[in-house]
Amino acid sequence: MIELPVLTPEEQRVLGSLMEKQATVPASYPLTANALRSACNQLNNRDPVMDLDQQTVEQTARTLKDRGLVRIVWAATGRRTLKYHQILDERLGLEPDERALLTVLLLRGEQAPGELRTRTERLHPFADRSVVEDLLGRMAEKPEPLVRELERRPGQQDARWIHLLGPVPHQSAGVAPVDRDVVIAAGGDVRDSRVRSSYDVVAGTYADSLVAELGGLPFERWLLDRVVTHAAGRPVVEVGSGPGHVTAYLAEHGADATGIDLSPGMVDEARRRFPGPDFEVGDLRELRRPTATTGWAAVLAWYSLIHLAASELPTALATLVRALDPSGWLVLALHVGTEVSHFDEWFGHEIDLDFVLHEQEAVARVVEGAGLVEVEWYVRGRVAARSETTERLYVVARKPG
Repeated sequence: MIELPVLTPEEQRVLGSLMEKQATVPASYPLTANALRSACNQLNNRDPVMDLDQQTVEQTARTLKDRGLVRIVWAATGRRTLKYHQILDERLGLEPDERALLTVLLLRGEQAPGELRTRTERLHPFADRSVVEDLLGRMAEKPEPLVRELERRPGQQDARWIHLLGPVPHQSAGVAPVDRDVVIAAGGDVRDSRVRSSYDVVAGTYADSLVAELGGLPFERWLLDRVVTHAAGRPVVEVGSGPGHVTAYLAEHGADATGIDLSPGMVDEARRRFPGPDFEVGDLRELRRPTATTGWAAVLAWYSLIHLAASELPTALATLVRALDPSGWLVLALHVGTEVSHFDEWFGHEIDLDFVLHEQEAVARVVEGAGLVEVEWYVRGRVAARSETTERLYVVARKPG
């Protein structure tokens, strides 16, 4: 039986960082002391964020060497520089999939299976969350278990897991962590069907409530006017256009605007109420470039990402960015929050719909990962007169070119 090492928080961060970089940047691995410190103190993909000084990082690495968990080697080429190489996976006999999960657990503490699947994409591909759940179960049943499932706290929708290589700080009992991948637990196709049918049912009353809303939203009009000016007559598209009022505003102010929506009922409403622009049934995750040009001058996802799981956001945004013209703009509007809400009734109709609220930090990581530049962020407070319950996040970013 393999005896598990008991690691301090600093040792967990050093080993987790080495395991991550070995998989994601093999050309620069093993890591120098400076590179290891930078990896340990990253602002993204780390929880908690640390600020370890160079002496602490090097002392921790030497301690791990003495425990047989790290090798310190000389650079193979160039200057004689010491580099650090982890051997924890050899010590524990980890398979690639086990290693990926353990790496992310070391770097981010307790997590749900859906979060683990999302955060291990660059380390090991998992087909779906059920594969992650099965593997966690096997890792927990080893003669010397590597992970453990935590008891669910009030408000949690999914189980959380921790590694067993040392103390893991538990998140505050007052904050129920959110698994934003729970919306696709039954499969993405099932979720898509629910979204389509729910919006088809509410299309008429939804449109009645929202088509005139821009008249009372000066910030949103200012932002849309900027899109029109940037486009300068070139084609723009709103993905998830709903009843069509945002697309129609763009068209009325001079843009060559198209609206695309997953719901045929919503597209019918948009065509009936706004006969000028072109409205089509389509999926934002399959957006193509306009036929007459090399790309869209702007792509707007105006509250249309609210039904996607967290793991789907990077691929969805990458698709939207690919369809942009060089120097084209991606414009996002989202609700800010830390919850997944289920609605059985909406606008007086029975529906079956989940709404996913995302945090600004998570959206920032996805936007940065999409390779966009000149990113602008705006957070708008609740408008009491509209009985709003969430803050709103608006993002404008440019595709290089």
